[in-house]
Order: sequence, then structure tokens, then C-alpha cells
Amino acid sequence: MQFMLLFSRQGKLRLQKWYVAHPDKLKKKITRELITTILARKPKMCSFLEWKDVKIVYKRYASLYFCCAIEQDANELLTLEIIHRYVELLDKYFGSVCELDIIFNFEKAYFILDELLLGGEIQETSKKNVLKAIAAQDLLQEEETPQGFFEDHGLG
Repeated sequence: MQFMLLFSRQGKLRLQKWYVAHPDKLKKKITRELITTILARKPKMCSFLEWKDVKIVYKRYASLYFCCAIEQDANELLTLEIIHRYVELLDKYFGSVCELDIIFNFEKAYFILDELLLGGEIQETSKKNVLKAIAAQDLLQEEETPQGFFEDHGLG
């Protein structure tokens, strides 16, 4: 996989993960073109399309589009399965994930994605293992934030 983008029906980019290096200007151009192309497609159209030198695989869940670019010889159905697995993990973690969960907890969304994929390749197939790693990370974060810190500083 070369990259994954999450964007809203309004075309707002919510998350992006690049596994192939591109200059920022090119990333913006690719993102803009893909969002425009996918949003213009009818709901009943195929979720795969040939675009430049890659294949694009996308799926809409509620108000979010999950879009991946893969090599020409990569398996589209496997990519759809990876997207679905990611959505299942987000759902399990957030309890029916929505766009606001991604906006306000983007670091968690990235962490979940990083537990699932490494360098654009599937790293962990077990949802249970991914969720265990996330729970361990949450526990670590809680231990690092001293209890009462926010209240003591008028932030709680």
C-alpha cells in the first residue's frame, strides 16, 4: 500500500498515512485530485479505479471515505478487507466510530492504524492483539499523566 486517506463527504481530509515518500506539494495535489474523483462517483459504482500508475480502493462508512492506493499487481479485495478491519478496530475502540472521534482523537486513530499496518503491509491480523496493544498504550498514558495535575492547575 502506498497511502491511506480518510476524508468526509464534504471533502475534508481527516487522516492521511503515506508509506511512500512524496514532497508535501505532491501529497496535497494527489489528495485533492483523489477526493474530487471519488466524491464525484455514484454510490453504486465499483470501489476500485485505475488512477495514474496505481489502483485506488475505497469504501464509504457513514460519513467517512477510506481510500487506499495500491500497486497495480496488489489484491483489491485484500485491501478492502484491510480497510474493513481498520473500521472494525475503530468501532471497537470508540464504540461505533464517527467522524468526530477521528477529529478529536486523531492520535488514537493513527496509533490503531500503526498497530494494524507497518510500512503499508499488514502487521497484525488479530483484532484482539491490536486492541490489547491499544489498551496497554492507554494505560501507559494514564500512568504518565499525574492524577490531580489538571485540577491543581485549574484545567480540570
